[in-house]
Amino acid sequence: MPNTLTDLSKELLASDSLHARARAFVEAFESGSAMPESFDALAVDIARFQCSHIEGYARLVRARGLSPDALHTAAEFPATPADAFKVSRVFAFPESEATATFRTSGTTIGQRGEHFMRTTATYDAAAIAFGRWALMHDLALPVRMAVLGPSPTESPDSSLTHMIAAFFSSFGEPSSESPYIIEGDVIDLARLDAIVATLLVDSDRPLFLFGTSFAFVHLLDALGDQPFPLPSKSRVMLTGGTKGKSREVSASDLRQSLAGAFAIDAQAIVSEYGMTELSSQFYETTLRDPNAPHGLYAEPPWARVVPVDPDTLAPVAEGDVGIARIEDLMNIDSAFAVLTADRVRRVPGGFELLGRTPGAAPRGCSIAIDELLGR
Repeated sequence: MPNTLTDLSKELLASDSLHARARAFVEAFESGSAMPESFDALAVDIARFQCSHIEGYARLVRARGLSPDALHTAAEFPATPADAFKVSRVFAFPESEATATFRTSGTTIGQRGEHFMRTTATYDAAAIAFGRWALMHDLALPVRMAVLGPSPTESPDSSLTHMIAAFFSSFGEPSSESPYIIEGDVIDLARLDAIVATLLVDSDRPLFLFGTSFAFVHLLDALGDQPFPLPSKSRVMLTGGTKGKSREVSASDLRQSLAGAFAIDAQAIVSEYGMTELSSQFYETTLRDPNAPHGLYAEPPWARVVPVDPDTLAPVAEGDVGIARIEDLMNIDSAFAVLTADRVRRVPGGFELLGRTPGAAPRGCSIAIDELLGR
């Protein structure tokens, strides 16, 4: 970390330069232009920056016997385990410079992971650009939105809440009514009903409904057998697992139940895959390709999902299952590559998400945590 004001100024200038290069990827994607540079060129510069300014990551690189200056592709740099965000300092700036802190909801090892952000501008730009591509490309904007989740006031440290608020600011139709239809643990069905009724009367305009998978399970419980048809072209984005405290619901059963209750096509129900530790998100592509299967996720050009062996952390063969190593060029100030316990498989057109690795953390993740902590 910097010892003087001059050192800090240089560090922040270096970070700003990397953020600008990352946002150039987003701008090129939005304009349909060629990427401004190769993925590896920016990834390597981000990784070297993180080696210089994040002590734990520098230890992890040294423990592998690597020299950052001698590495020239993203794949050569080790990934930071997601659990490191619970036990170590994974940010390249003084904590006083943070403008936002996103926290995980899980408490598997007794602590919540923390992702400190010096700026959310790069995160927001990427989320809005890829969200528009995956979810909104065929809609006239702005569109009416409703959220089965807490507001930013209720949940200021949730990256999902932050992302949906960014969507509302960019795509949402202004309204005197709050789009958030959960207060505390209570779903306000009357508010949702009023929103839908207004849209049905007003030229059958579509609704975009966001929420976690289990929030939708609870909504279905509240509806019972009562249908709740949405306007045509309405769509649903859901995220998170379908295993709750009381029961587990399969993703396919949940999708079919929602399609039936809302009287919409199942292809209009899209799952998002994201993590607090990342700055990029991934989506099913069924809204862009009616023939695309559910469970197939697409990446933006600034992120890669690489299945790796859970013990050796080496990439597995195409079509084989591994745990997800996610390289994210938007993660400038934290971890450009994050190692997860999620099982994935590369297939034509993207990757399949196959659930969490059961039991203890994969051996490769545990070893990487020890190396990062210097144990």
